[in-house]
Amino acid sequence: MIDKPREIALKTLYEIDKNGAYSNIALDEQIKQNKKILSNKDIGFISEIVYGTTTWRLTLDSIIEKHSNLKLKKISTWILNILRMGTYQIVFLDKVPKSAAVNESVNLAKRYGHKSSSNFVNAVLRKVEKKDFEDFEKIENNLERISKCNSMPQWIIEQLLDDGNDIEKVESICKASNYKPKIFIRVNRLKDKKENVKAKLNEYGINAQEAELPDFLALEKINDIKNMKEFKEGKFTVQDEGAGLIPLVLNPKENETILDACSSPGGKTTYIAELMNNKGKIVAWDIHEHRVKLVEENAKRLGIHIIEAELQDATQYLEKYKNYFDKILLDVPCLGIGVLKRKPDIKWQRKKEDIDEITQIQNKILENCSKYLKKNGELVYSTCSIFKKENEGIISKFLEKNKNFEIEKIEKNLSNYFDKFIEKNKFFEIYQNEKTDGFFICKLQKIKE
Repeated sequence: MIDKPREIALKTLYEIDKNGAYSNIALDEQIKQNKKILSNKDIGFISEIVYGTTTWRLTLDSIIEKHSNLKLKKISTWILNILRMGTYQIVFLDKVPKSAAVNESVNLAKRYGHKSSSNFVNAVLRKVEKKDFEDFEKIENNLERISKCNSMPQWIIEQLLDDGNDIEKVESICKASNYKPKIFIRVNRLKDKKENVKAKLNEYGINAQEAELPDFLALEKINDIKNMKEFKEGKFTVQDEGAGLIPLVLNPKENETILDACSSPGGKTTYIAELMNNKGKIVAWDIHEHRVKLVEENAKRLGIHIIEAELQDATQYLEKYKNYFDKILLDVPCLGIGVLKRKPDIKWQRKKEDIDEITQIQNKILENCSKYLKKNGELVYSTCSIFKKENEGIISKFLEKNKNFEIEKIEKNLSNYFDKFIEKNKFFEIYQNEKTDGFFICKLQKIKE
């Protein structure tokens, strides 16, 4: 008999691997389809398998390759993911007996492969040991060792080294990309006080603790957060503290007119509105209609009415908005290398060549949207990436061409923890660590027309 949670995990991994689905969206969809037959424990196990297998894919493939008499590219997507799941359980999950990992993988192979597939899966997984991972730590070549010990594509390691980071720092960044991410929520100050929400969550048995930023709480022991009554009532939203820091740097005020040019799904947009006490005007853009609707839905749930969500490409100039906005947020599309612990599939979907393509878009958005800012207005440029070409490189190129802009000093008064990441008071440059994601924030001011 097939173990249902493992089968659901397998189907999710197939969607990610074969169809390029985002891990969080594919997982949510599978859980939604099977909600009636799954316990919270099942959902936790499925999530562990999906995110763990996706995160450690390169390492798992290296171990499978060691024990397989077939090249990986000759193994079907179903069987390869069964092998990855089994190997992940054997090497990384101490609470799962090896016999269970092997037997359940064999059962899955009987259903999703040919007659010989189950024998092949059995033969490979019986050879897999925890020692296989420990052997990677003995590799002398630094690039190969860091890559296999941390499941990181070598091109990312090389890019981080090219950016001027030493090998120890690069290894630390790669290691941090595999930490299990903390769950943070932002309490909606328009609807309730943080202490009330914290008390209610603790009543539910959820461990809610103070976070670094004033409107945020860190949560433990939580499942299915979006079905909670308080979430549906708009008393809080799920948001990482790093993302929440960006609107705080923008520092919006009541009755200002603000543009969020890359807004979906609306986490930062709605926080800007909350900081404005729902007074003023926010124009929020996205290039996809369904993502514009996400912004509208989030605003409605949170009780916000000052956001005007529009279908608009930020790379296309609109004359009507010239010198129109008091403040602008450009949380531009990026490679996302700073959020790998939340979205591990990014590692396998991105390529080195993507850097040039994405920086062209980033340059165009900044160049274009800067024209919408009033004199003395402020613009925040941010990414959840950690490559210098996407961050300092974009800012430097822009300032060379636009002498009417300058970097505005970021004051060290946002948080004792985050303040230490401000580089020479010019910008935030945070590499992912145990506590937060990696991101970049720079504030510019338009000093003349």
